[in-house]
Amino acid sequence: MRPLTGLLLSATFALSAPAALAAAPAAAKAPSASHPLLGIWVLSIPQLGCSETYHFRGDGTTLVKSADEVSESEFTVAEQPSTKGFYKLEDRIVKDNGKQDCSGEVMQIGTRATNYLRFHPSGARFVMCRDESMEACIGPFERMPAQGI
Repeated sequence: MRPLTGLLLSATFALSAPAALAAAPAAAKAPSASHPLLGIWVLSIPQLGCSETYHFRGDGTTLVKSADEVSESEFTVAEQPSTKGFYKLEDRIVKDNGKQDCSGEVMQIGTRATNYLRFHPSGARFVMCRDESMEACIGPFERMPAQGI
């Protein structure tokens, strides 16, 4: 997953990229086949007139399309939510086409991020947060029917 980046966050939730950056695992560990994160999700960003599509794959990789940018990352995600109801998500960018994303930034290979996901009871939406609180989050990410991006 992409780290929560500068313009997107300042325009949306007043976060900064350094707050979302943290150590990620050296290699992705595939989530269980029934993990609620697996699938295709869309984050609409009306303030920027843009949307991002995330495909969380069962092999522990993510494909992201954001404006002209296409990137891939390796991720690990907790199998169960914490006692606070959040799934810890860690990822590292491993490929990028070098083009600008919705916030006008270009992701750098090797960028690491740790974020926390909270799913709606329906499983059709989640928010991504800087920590295990609803104080600094973006979303909702909305589940899309299975299709390529």
